[in-house]
Amino acid sequence: MRSNVKSSWQLYVIVDRAAVGSRNLAELTSAAIRGGADVIQLRDKAATPQRLTEEARRLLPLTNAAGIPLIINDHIDVAQAVDAAGVHLGQADASIAEARRLLGPSKLIGQSTHSLEQALAADLAGADYIGLGPLFPTPTKPTYGSIGLDLINEVQSRVGIPIICIGGINQTNVEQVIAAGARCVAVVRAICAAPDPESATRTLKQTLL
Repeated sequence: MRSNVKSSWQLYVIVDRAAVGSRNLAELTSAAIRGGADVIQLRDKAATPQRLTEEARRLLPLTNAAGIPLIINDHIDVAQAVDAAGVHLGQADASIAEARRLLGPSKLIGQSTHSLEQALAADLAGADYIGLGPLFPTPTKPTYGSIGLDLINEVQSRVGIPIICIGGINQTNVEQVIAAGARCVAVVRAICAAPDPESATRTLKQTLL
């Protein structure tokens, strides 16, 4: 339910197999946690449900020990199988209502949104939080044009759930995102592709404080 989303979330780290490359997912997750990540999302678009389940089971003890949520991207079945904190859905994935029916009231359900209309719809449908973006061009969403920064304040003034700003955010532009009104940002390559993921996480987190 919505009270599960903490207003103190500032840095939402997406551990994406495509961005991690040959690095060990558990080691990268541990580094992000040590650096100050508030939430970890596991995303592996190429994985079978079985492999994603195995990956999630390796990460869950790390997030549980740190007291932070592990969110599974797209796969409600995997989130259910491993008892993750919740699931994050895209616009083309299962509905928020279906995720809620399967996961129950205590799990987090997030949804990616790319416009004010989608943000309002996700709020109305019962999402616990939304991802808003992509703010900047990003290889993670190559088919989406960047929505820019002007929408942040408008969405925050109209939507009653936490907003996670996402899309091409890194240390060089995060201050612009904060200045535009963002309270929490999600990053992928800024951590997953960094030479020192722990240091990169810590630097971003300090910028957000």
